[in-house]
Order: sequence, then C-alpha cells, then structure tokens
Amino acid sequence: MSNTIFVLNGPNLNMLGKREPGIYGGKTLADIEAECKAAGADLGLSVDFRQSNHEGLLVDWLHEASDKAAGVAINAGAYTHTSVALHDAIRAIGIPVVEVHISNIHAREQFRHKSMIAPATKGMICGFGPQSYILALHALKTLTQ
Repeated sequence: MSNTIFVLNGPNLNMLGKREPGIYGGKTLADIEAECKAAGADLGLSVDFRQSNHEGLLVDWLHEASDKAAGVAINAGAYTHTSVALHDAIRAIGIPVVEVHISNIHAREQFRHKSMIAPATKGMICGFGPQSYILALHALKTLTQ
C-alpha cells in the first residue's frame, strides 16, 4: 500500500500569512507545507501538498488520490460550505479523507458552521491553527495502517 498522503488546499489558502492573520495566523502555506512534510517523514508518510483556487482541479486531485495515495487531508476553504462536487468526489474514492480547518469553523460566522463535505469524510479537525494539518496526518497514519 502507498504511504503517500495528499494534502489538498482550496481557495484563498495561498494567501495565508497575508489574509486575516488574526484568524489564520502568520504562517504561509509554504510554511505549513514544510511542517507537513517534516511531520510526514517522522510518521513514515510521503506528503504530496497541493493548492488550487479551482473546484474542478480539487475534484481531479481527489480522483487521482484514489490511485496514488493512502489517504487525503483536505482544507477545502470556502468550498467546504458550498461544494456538493467535493462531497461526491470524496464519496467516490475508496480511501480515508480527513477534513482540516485552521480556525474553528463552529465559532465563526453562521454560514461556516455547515460543512458540505463532512458527511463524506472520516472526520474533521479544526481550530488548532496550522497544527490541525499535523493532527490530520496523525489521524491518517492510524486510519491507513
């Protein structure tokens, strides 16, 4: 079995470090990628880290993960709250998917409280800042053993 974990990031996450640092902190997505790759190596996982502002590309990457990865951590950004397409793509692949959020979406605006993808994932980790990604890698290590 593959030891690769896809870490997929949705819209506006490329703006981390600049975008609302009071909510998302000062780390850039590149900083988080480096931390994920280091943590993955410690866990014996290979991390394939990607970001897109385009919903269809995220769907394509989920499909690709079904053949190339043991699991997926996904921070779908705003698509979390709107995307039936991502929900369906997660359900279509036969590997575990963990939803990740830097902020606690349940402590924010009402429209962020509902995740369209949560019912299709193994679980959700939110509110721990960039550490949420590392926690997702630990969860996926357990789920894919």
